[in-house]
Amino acid sequence: MSKRTIGLILIVLGAIWTGISLAADVIGLGTDRTGIYWAQQLGAAAGLIVVGIGVWLVLRKPAKK
Repeated sequence: MSKRTIGLILIVLGAIWTGISLAADVIGLGTDRTGIYWAQQLGAAAGLIVVGIGVWLVLRKPAKK
């Protein structure tokens, strides 16, 4: 599997992870309280880091042989 393909997979998974983290209360995974709490913020930040790594893998130039 190429690094570009891995990057695209990371982008998709990171975006899903971020979305689920931010919507945890709405979909029934979070607490009954309103607002975004530290666990959701941490999950969203981790998801965005995964997206960033994926973008880096997609956009970087391949090594010359």
